[in-house]
Amino acid sequence: MDSSLTLRKVTLEDLDNQDCLLQSGFWGFYKQKSGQTAHPFLIDSDQTGKPRPLLVLERPLPGGGSLGYVPHGPSLPSFYQADPAAYLSHLGEILRSHLSPKCVFLRFDLPWYGNAGKSMTAGAAGRLVKAPVDVQPPATVIIDLEAGEDEILKRMKSKTRYNIRLAGKRGVEVVAGNREDLSQWYAMYRETSVRDKIAIHSYEYYHQLFISRDEYEGNSPELLILLARVDKATVAGNIVALHGKQAVYLYGASLSKKRNLMPTYALQWKGIQKAREQGCTSYDLFGIPPTDRPDHPMHGLYRFKTGFGGAVIHRAGCWDYLFKPGKYRLLHIGERARDYYFKKFRKR
Repeated sequence: MDSSLTLRKVTLEDLDNQDCLLQSGFWGFYKQKSGQTAHPFLIDSDQTGKPRPLLVLERPLPGGGSLGYVPHGPSLPSFYQADPAAYLSHLGEILRSHLSPKCVFLRFDLPWYGNAGKSMTAGAAGRLVKAPVDVQPPATVIIDLEAGEDEILKRMKSKTRYNIRLAGKRGVEVVAGNREDLSQWYAMYRETSVRDKIAIHSYEYYHQLFISRDEYEGNSPELLILLARVDKATVAGNIVALHGKQAVYLYGASLSKKRNLMPTYALQWKGIQKAREQGCTSYDLFGIPPTDRPDHPMHGLYRFKTGFGGAVIHRAGCWDYLFKPGKYRLLHIGERARDYYFKKFRKR
């Protein structure tokens, strides 16, 4: 164990000087609006010399207790590359004293991919285990924005380029919306959820995202509402966050009618262009199925997002460090049942 590894409790604003949206002070501020507790830290180590930010969210569990959640964190220091499980176990033990005594477990939603993600194994005498479900989708597509627009288009699949141009020829216009357009966007999102059998939050959840952007005193992301219109009628819309050098496609909605005009392709292309204009170097399409399997219920989403020519990455997913193993086992069963209902049974 690295005895030089220590945590410093800091303010949310102290987390702002980095690119990861889900590890930002803004994200902690936003999640506090929904009843969660944000714990911002800086990780110090004699072996690195440079503090690394860490946001931990704690939320209550039904029936008592709480869980800690680290969205897209922590970053993995080089001196733990050979044994990432040891790092999480060590960090979990340190964080235990900073969380509520009733906290049942700590969930790390790891951003690691490549060798670090592949080498993860359980550790710490059974206290570190693979979570029964993943919160953020482990597989995603990330588009490199440092190339020119012509090169980005060239890297796309030919069908995607064709559909982007087709949308323009058929009169699809993409315009920038604002917070006042959110209710219209949400109506489309509800239609999308019914059509695609996906679970969504209440309107207030998305409205609060924009309220938090305006209220947060630190570095808020730029939130884009992009609306696709045909003959002045809105038929689709995306919400994209620009934070530091990273752009993240958060949510997309579309009406069932006019889908043949390819408005969703036009929306993504406009999002890519806007992100490049603001100095972003990457565009995260934020989630695809793990493989290109035709029998997967979200296979169409896989083909749509990979068509934009980005790199397909597979993160390590969620890993749980257990504080109360007995209570955790009961929660484990409940999570598996809920995951089955939403991802398999509901999509039949």
